[in-house]
Amino acid sequence: MDTRPSDPACEGRVPEGRTPESRVPESRTPESRIIVLRNPHTLAFGAGCAARCGQDLVARSCKRVLVVTGRFTRSLANPLCDQLRAAGVTVTIHDRIGREPTIDMVRTTLSAARDAHADAVVGFGGGSPMDVAKLVAALLDSKQDLCETFGIGKVTRRSTCLACVPTTAGTGSEVSPNAVILDENESLKKAVISPHLVPDAAYVDPLLTLSVPPDVTAATGMDALTHCIEAYANRFAHPLVDTLALEGVRLIAGNLAQAVEHGHDLASRSAVAMGSLYGGMCLGPVNTAAVHALAYPLASAFHVPHGLSNAVLLPHVLAFNLPAAPDRYASIARAMDAEPAADDLQGARNGLQQIREVSRRCGIPSRMSELGVPTDAIERMARSAMTVTRLLERNVREVTFEDAIDIYRRAM
Repeated sequence: MDTRPSDPACEGRVPEGRTPESRVPESRTPESRIIVLRNPHTLAFGAGCAARCGQDLVARSCKRVLVVTGRFTRSLANPLCDQLRAAGVTVTIHDRIGREPTIDMVRTTLSAARDAHADAVVGFGGGSPMDVAKLVAALLDSKQDLCETFGIGKVTRRSTCLACVPTTAGTGSEVSPNAVILDENESLKKAVISPHLVPDAAYVDPLLTLSVPPDVTAATGMDALTHCIEAYANRFAHPLVDTLALEGVRLIAGNLAQAVEHGHDLASRSAVAMGSLYGGMCLGPVNTAAVHALAYPLASAFHVPHGLSNAVLLPHVLAFNLPAAPDRYASIARAMDAEPAADDLQGARNGLQQIREVSRRCGIPSRMSELGVPTDAIERMARSAMTVTRLLERNVREVTFEDAIDIYRRAM
């Protein structure tokens, strides 16, 4: 993964004299570039695999477990908690994590973990509980303050056992080195990126996604699709990650609408969950790009769910990007089973139309105005988006301030 430090705003450029693992001269081929993948030591996938989480924690001799979740997913965590208690493990449930994790949420959860003398932390839920759990596990016995860890490579250590159990198919947080937190005072989403945030174990159980409502299924699924697309069409793309990204595109694009329309279809749920997992594996070594950078202000300023922000902006950013990498987007189109074309540029356009069709079937709004975003916020959002240089520099086409304004206007 990229180990660059960032600027004080947590989204900065590489300081002079520092060369991260992924930055190489343009003349070198992707195959010759060093890439580092860091995944959980234990990765379980499949219907019913969540039951292994409790077994593995007991096998690790964990005695006091903090389960970090939200009020809508707490009931799903009950079997795990019952399993641990039956084995003599003390379980503390912290279910106060909201849709967008904040600095205060992390600090409150950290206090609960310390009060419980937890020796293991489980993130159980969507991306918010998992991101909070990852930070709590890293800071539990640390002298670092949360704000000291914003940026890349600033977390110094983690000694607390960390497991993640996703209940949505979208964020990929269960396998990524990233945690994104909203700083409400600055109305900015800030990232903590560190190998110490990669969980020790992840359990991706499609059964846990069966009860996710259609709108959440759609938004989180489009987030996962965006991860895969942006990792493949990326200035830091690598063949080792390309395989994961394209398979993720195929699985999600081919099954998301079915999962939205027929939520208890385990086959489609499993396919989307696997695609989301592949997308999460892409985040550490390659990461995302301009779609995510431009989506952050929608969540920070207008509390639009992260996945929905990405979904609305995805076709507009890709329309801007297509001329810079038609071959890459044509490959994405083929993975989506879009209409064949005689040349890459037309193939890429067919893929873009396929993305619009998937969004339409999933009930995704096509305009930011439908999400309550006013036109007079465009310049403010563009200024905020342009600070996310760690993602913008990965985009296949340079995005200027004026470009960001134009993309927002087209999406309005």
